[in-house]
Amino acid sequence: MISNFKNVLILAPHTDDGELGAGGTISKLIQKGSKITYVAFSTAEESVPNGLPKDILKTEVREATKRLGIQNLIIYNYQVRKLNYKRQEILENLIELKKSNTFDLVLLPSLKDIHQDHITIAQEGVRAFKNTTILGYELIWNNLSFDTQCFVKLEKENISQKSYALGAYESQGFRDYLSEEFIFSLAKARGVQIGSKYAESFEVIRLII
Repeated sequence: MISNFKNVLILAPHTDDGELGAGGTISKLIQKGSKITYVAFSTAEESVPNGLPKDILKTEVREATKRLGIQNLIIYNYQVRKLNYKRQEILENLIELKKSNTFDLVLLPSLKDIHQDHITIAQEGVRAFKNTTILGYELIWNNLSFDTQCFVKLEKENISQKSYALGAYESQGFRDYLSEEFIFSLAKARGVQIGSKYAESFEVIRLII
Protein backbone atom coordinates (compact mmCIF):
# COMPACT_ATOMS: atom_id res chain seq x y z
CA MET A 1 0.00 0.00 0.00
CA ILE A 2 1.32 3.42 -0.94
CA SER A 3 0.14 4.74 2.43
CA ASN A 4 2.69 2.49 4.17
CA PHE A 5 5.50 4.80 3.07
CA LYS A 6 5.80 7.63 5.58
CA ASN A 7 9.19 9.17 4.82
CA VAL A 8 9.97 9.40 1.11
CA LEU A 9 13.05 10.70 -0.71
CA ILE A 10 12.84 11.99 -4.29
CA LEU A 11 16.15 12.23 -6.16
CA ALA A 12 16.03 14.56 -9.17
CA PRO A 13 19.19 14.96 -11.27
CA HIS A 14 17.79 18.26 -12.57
CA THR A 15 14.96 20.47 -11.41
CA ASP A 16 11.67 19.05 -12.81
CA ASP A 17 12.83 15.42 -13.18
CA GLY A 18 11.16 14.33 -9.93
CA GLU A 19 7.84 15.92 -10.84
CA LEU A 20 7.97 14.54 -14.39
CA GLY A 21 8.69 11.00 -13.24
CA ALA A 22 6.62 10.84 -10.09
CA GLY A 23 4.55 14.00 -9.65
CA GLY A 24 1.23 12.17 -9.45
CA THR A 25 2.61 9.69 -6.94
CA ILE A 26 4.09 12.50 -4.86
CA SER A 27 0.66 14.15 -4.84
CA LYS A 28 -0.96 10.93 -3.62
CA LEU A 29 1.73 10.30 -0.99
CA ILE A 30 1.22 13.76 0.45
CA GLN A 31 -2.55 13.19 0.50
CA LYS A 32 -1.87 10.07 2.57
CA GLY A 33 0.26 12.01 5.04
CA SER A 34 3.76 11.09 3.87
CA LYS A 35 6.72 13.38 4.47
CA ILE A 36 8.54 14.15 1.20
CA THR A 37 12.13 15.26 0.82
CA TYR A 38 12.99 16.44 -2.69
CA VAL A 39 16.63 16.75 -3.73
CA ALA A 40 17.60 18.50 -6.98
CA PHE A 41 21.25 18.11 -7.91
CA SER A 42 21.56 20.62 -10.78
CA THR A 43 19.69 23.77 -11.68
CA ALA A 44 21.07 23.43 -15.24
CA GLU A 45 22.17 27.04 -15.52
CA GLU A 46 24.03 26.31 -18.76
CA SER A 47 20.78 25.13 -20.38
CA VAL A 48 18.63 28.13 -19.49
CA PRO A 49 17.34 29.92 -22.63
CA ASN A 50 19.00 33.20 -23.50
CA GLY A 51 17.48 36.28 -21.93
CA LEU A 52 16.42 34.57 -18.71
CA PRO A 53 18.16 34.71 -15.32
CA LYS A 54 20.66 31.86 -15.03
CA ASP A 55 19.23 30.84 -11.66
CA ILE A 56 15.61 30.82 -12.82
CA LEU A 57 15.26 27.05 -12.40
CA LYS A 58 16.09 27.43 -8.74
CA THR A 59 13.14 29.80 -8.41
CA GLU A 60 10.91 27.54 -10.51
CA VAL A 61 11.66 24.34 -8.56
CA ARG A 62 10.76 26.13 -5.34
CA GLU A 63 7.40 27.07 -6.82
CA ALA A 64 6.81 23.65 -8.39
CA THR A 65 7.48 21.72 -5.19
CA LYS A 66 5.37 24.20 -3.25
CA ARG A 67 2.48 23.52 -5.63
CA LEU A 68 2.79 19.81 -4.91
CA GLY A 69 2.90 20.42 -1.17
CA ILE A 70 6.53 19.41 -0.65
CA GLN A 71 8.00 21.20 2.35
CA ASN A 72 11.54 19.83 2.42
CA LEU A 73 13.52 20.92 -0.66
CA ILE A 74 17.29 20.57 -1.04
CA ILE A 75 19.05 22.15 -4.03
CA TYR A 76 22.64 21.44 -5.01
CA ASN A 77 24.51 23.34 -7.69
CA TYR A 78 26.29 20.66 -9.67
CA GLN A 79 27.00 21.50 -13.31
CA VAL A 80 24.52 20.03 -15.79
CA ARG A 81 25.73 17.08 -17.89
CA LYS A 82 28.77 16.67 -15.65
CA LEU A 83 27.37 14.92 -12.60
CA ASN A 84 29.34 11.79 -13.52
CA TYR A 85 32.56 13.71 -12.72
CA LYS A 86 31.29 14.36 -9.18
CA ARG A 87 30.19 10.85 -8.20
CA GLN A 88 32.01 10.72 -4.88
CA GLU A 89 30.75 14.13 -3.78
CA ILE A 90 27.19 13.16 -4.72
CA LEU A 91 27.50 9.86 -2.86
CA GLU A 92 28.72 11.73 0.21
CA ASN A 93 25.72 14.10 -0.03
CA LEU A 94 23.43 11.07 -0.10
CA ILE A 95 25.17 9.36 2.80
CA GLU A 96 24.76 12.52 4.89
CA LEU A 97 21.05 12.54 4.05
CA LYS A 98 20.80 8.91 5.06
CA LYS A 99 22.50 9.56 8.40
CA SER A 100 20.00 12.24 9.36
CA ASN A 101 16.83 10.56 8.06
CA THR A 102 15.08 7.21 8.05
CA PHE A 103 13.61 6.95 4.56
CA ASP A 104 11.36 4.00 3.78
CA LEU A 105 11.07 4.73 0.03
CA VAL A 106 13.45 6.30 -2.47
CA LEU A 107 12.31 7.37 -5.94
CA LEU A 108 15.05 7.98 -8.50
CA PRO A 109 15.60 7.71 -12.26
CA SER A 110 15.44 4.32 -13.95
CA LEU A 111 18.68 2.36 -14.16
CA LYS A 112 17.96 2.18 -17.89
CA ASP A 113 17.99 5.96 -18.31
CA ILE A 114 20.64 6.91 -20.88
CA HIS A 115 21.15 10.55 -19.80
CA GLN A 116 24.57 10.77 -18.14
CA ASP A 117 23.31 12.85 -15.21
CA HIS A 118 20.27 10.65 -14.64
CA ILE A 119 22.16 7.36 -14.58
CA THR A 120 24.73 8.87 -12.21
CA ILE A 121 22.05 9.80 -9.68
CA ALA A 122 20.36 6.42 -10.13
CA GLN A 123 23.56 4.47 -9.52
CA GLU A 124 24.77 6.53 -6.58
CA GLY A 125 21.28 6.51 -5.09
CA VAL A 126 21.25 2.71 -5.17
CA ARG A 127 24.69 2.62 -3.53
CA ALA A 128 23.63 4.95 -0.74
CA PHE A 129 20.19 3.44 -0.06
CA LYS A 130 20.70 -0.26 -0.83
CA ASN A 131 18.83 -1.20 2.36
CA THR A 132 15.73 0.80 1.42
CA THR A 133 12.88 0.16 -1.01
CA ILE A 134 13.87 1.88 -4.27
CA LEU A 135 11.67 2.53 -7.30
CA GLY A 136 12.92 3.94 -10.60
CA TYR A 137 10.69 6.47 -12.34
CA GLU A 138 10.33 6.72 -16.09
CA LEU A 139 11.28 9.61 -18.32
CA ILE A 140 10.34 7.95 -21.57
CA TRP A 141 12.37 10.26 -23.82
CA ASN A 142 15.50 8.99 -22.05
CA ASN A 143 14.60 5.30 -21.68
CA LEU A 144 15.54 2.88 -24.45
CA SER A 145 13.54 0.33 -22.48
CA PHE A 146 11.59 0.40 -19.22
CA ASP A 147 10.25 -2.41 -17.04
CA THR A 148 6.73 -1.50 -15.93
CA GLN A 149 6.92 -3.63 -12.78
CA CYS A 150 5.11 -1.38 -10.32
CA PHE A 151 2.06 0.82 -10.81
CA VAL A 152 0.58 3.48 -8.56
CA LYS A 153 -3.14 4.06 -9.16
CA LEU A 154 -3.93 7.75 -9.35
CA GLU A 155 -6.93 10.02 -9.55
CA LYS A 156 -7.47 12.89 -11.96
CA GLU A 157 -6.70 15.37 -9.19
CA ASN A 158 -3.23 13.82 -8.73
CA ILE A 159 -2.41 14.26 -12.43
CA SER A 160 -3.88 17.75 -12.44
CA GLN A 161 -1.68 18.68 -9.51
CA LYS A 162 1.35 17.18 -11.28
CA SER A 163 0.58 19.27 -14.37
CA TYR A 164 0.02 22.37 -12.24
CA ALA A 165 3.39 21.87 -10.53
CA LEU A 166 5.18 21.42 -13.85
CA GLY A 167 3.53 24.59 -15.08
CA ALA A 168 5.86 26.46 -12.74
CA TYR A 169 8.72 25.74 -15.13
CA GLU A 170 7.87 28.56 -17.50
CA SER A 171 11.46 28.70 -18.76
CA GLN A 172 11.07 25.14 -20.02
CA GLY A 173 7.63 25.54 -21.57
CA PHE A 174 8.93 24.78 -25.05
CA ARG A 175 9.52 21.13 -24.11
CA ASP A 176 6.76 18.81 -25.37
CA TYR A 177 6.90 16.55 -22.34
CA LEU A 178 5.85 19.42 -20.07
CA SER A 179 2.53 19.87 -21.86
CA GLU A 180 -0.65 18.97 -19.99
CA GLU A 181 -1.70 16.84 -22.97
CA PHE A 182 1.39 14.66 -22.72
CA ILE A 183 1.21 14.38 -18.92
CA PHE A 184 -2.40 13.17 -19.02
CA SER A 185 -1.81 10.90 -22.03
CA LEU A 186 1.01 9.00 -20.34
CA ALA A 187 -0.97 8.70 -17.11
CA LYS A 188 -3.93 7.34 -19.07
CA ALA A 189 -1.74 4.86 -20.96
CA ARG A 190 -0.27 3.53 -17.71
CA GLY A 191 -3.74 3.39 -16.22
CA VAL A 192 -5.03 1.29 -19.13
CA GLN A 193 -2.34 -1.29 -18.38
CA ILE A 194 -3.85 -1.98 -14.96
CA GLY A 195 -7.52 -1.16 -15.51
CA SER A 196 -7.31 2.19 -13.74
CA LYS A 197 -8.24 5.67 -14.92
CA TYR A 198 -4.72 6.99 -14.35
CA ALA A 199 -1.41 5.65 -13.07
CA GLU A 200 2.34 6.13 -12.93
CA SER A 201 4.70 3.24 -13.51
CA PHE A 202 7.99 2.43 -11.81
CA GLU A 203 10.84 -0.01 -12.18
CA VAL A 204 11.37 -2.09 -9.03
CA ILE A 205 15.04 -1.73 -8.12
CA ARG A 206 14.81 -2.91 -4.52
CA LEU A 207 11.71 -4.03 -2.62
CA ILE A 208 11.88 -4.58 1.12
CA ILE A 209 8.80 -6.08 2.78
